[in-house]
Amino acid sequence: MYFDELNLNNNVLDALYDMHFDTCTPIQERCIPEILNKRDVLGVAQTGTGKTAAYLLPILSMLDDGGYPKDAINCIIMSPTRELAQQIDQAMQGFGYYLNGVSSVAVYGGNDGNRYDQELKSLRLGADVVIATPGRFISHISLGNVDLSKVSFFILDEADRMLDMGFSEDIMTIAKQLPPTCQTIMFSATMPDKIEKLANTLLKNPVTIKLAVSKPAEKIRQSAYVCYETQKMDIIKNIFNAGDLKRVIIFSGSKQKVKQITKALQQKNVNCGEMHSDLEQAQRDDMMFKFKSGQLDVIVATDIISRGIDIDDIAIVINYDVPHDAEDYVHRIGRTARADRDGVAITLINEDDIYYFQQIEKFLGKPVEKNALPEGLGKGPEYKSHGKPQRSGRSAKAIRRKSRDTNAHRHKPKVNGDDRQQHKSDNSNGTKAERSRQTGDKERNNRNKSCQQQSIKPRHNRQQQSESPQQQQAEDRQQRNGKQNRQQDNRQQQRGNQQRKSNSNKNRNYRQNRNKSAAQPAKTAPKQESRIKQLIKKPLKWLKSFGR
Repeated sequence: MYFDELNLNNNVLDALYDMHFDTCTPIQERCIPEILNKRDVLGVAQTGTGKTAAYLLPILSMLDDGGYPKDAINCIIMSPTRELAQQIDQAMQGFGYYLNGVSSVAVYGGNDGNRYDQELKSLRLGADVVIATPGRFISHISLGNVDLSKVSFFILDEADRMLDMGFSEDIMTIAKQLPPTCQTIMFSATMPDKIEKLANTLLKNPVTIKLAVSKPAEKIRQSAYVCYETQKMDIIKNIFNAGDLKRVIIFSGSKQKVKQITKALQQKNVNCGEMHSDLEQAQRDDMMFKFKSGQLDVIVATDIISRGIDIDDIAIVINYDVPHDAEDYVHRIGRTARADRDGVAITLINEDDIYYFQQIEKFLGKPVEKNALPEGLGKGPEYKSHGKPQRSGRSAKAIRRKSRDTNAHRHKPKVNGDDRQQHKSDNSNGTKAERSRQTGDKERNNRNKSCQQQSIKPRHNRQQQSESPQQQQAEDRQQRNGKQNRQQDNRQQQRGNQQRKSNSNKNRNYRQNRNKSAAQPAKTAPKQESRIKQLIKKPLKWLKSFGR
């Protein structure tokens, strides 16, 4: 079916014509008429089937036709990730190119103050379409920045992903503030029980449009390596050495592992980046821009870019970890072989993931080719499942504590048999005070023994030991050095004692003289004679001597 056969606004059709969009996808063909009839819709279809256009086109068409309040929020679109919110906003700009008076704003976290002020202004003035992540939108609601009393459309895109990320309470909080006349549209890639419960809670007499989750494209060449966890990085290195490095996505199930893989690849001089939720929004935008523009050859990411991210020229997708859901596997490898291109999907399977990959093969209806391990890596585990792995049920803190207890002995000093027996006897005898006293005595005895052994080493002990001459020379040299050091210490101690003795004698003499001077009366100094008397006495003395 062609878009012009649908009851869409002419301005929307003009934008589609300029974008060279002529025919509808199956999900668009079935959803657009129901949304135009103002029915609640539950659409289940695989990512990449055109779900974004399936709800944007009819909503923009109805908003442009009029009849909705101005200066008010008329449509709210919830997105699980910031990247998907940005992509929806970009599609909104393209589809609404010829629309006058229909405004939109993307609301998500991780931005600076200027971006926040722009969000605040748009929400208070009443943007027609608000594209938001649940967490950031809830914060604006709690601050009183949003008026939801006039909302006409409430859309949940990738609803299953939002529930997996723990946004169910936020979604219900937002839904409770919507007017009862609001039209609700929900799209999901999978249909688990929790999605059905959410649909029964939010939707009113919905039209369910469910397309079977399609198998991966035939142009994707799928293969796998059965290996141990320690062999995975060497396999990736071998893949890169054998083929082209450009346009590769490596998926992993945890943020910590993404960081480790990125660091290992950068050490091997691979031009790669990382993509996970720990990055700031500016860093995530910069990373996606560099990868899309070709500045990065490889990107290591969690599942935040496995859905809704449209990059046409991905050559290789590598699953470092096996996803536990078969449909997640389809979404991951669906990033390649897009727009009539060929693609390669490689999965690394360790012994714990064999069960999950066998479930994926059952879903696909055929086995996936298993590649031989590169030379030099040895053998991998046998591709045989022992049932679904059981979760330990322990917290991360308990796991770290067990690891610490397991490895703590490597840093403890070794204890010989005699000390171990003495320790046992200590624990079995006496009271606590007695044991502590005995322990102190033993420690002092051990210290004395060690000092004696270090200072005096009999010659016959050295002769009894079967040691090399070099070791004996080293011990003799060490003894001579120790003897010289002890002699030098003794000389220094003697000099120090002499110095202290002389100082004490000086102090004693000083105190005695001070006491004597204090006991005797002070002597008066003789009066000095004048110079005239001295001059007179000199000739008198001369005359006396002359007369004699």
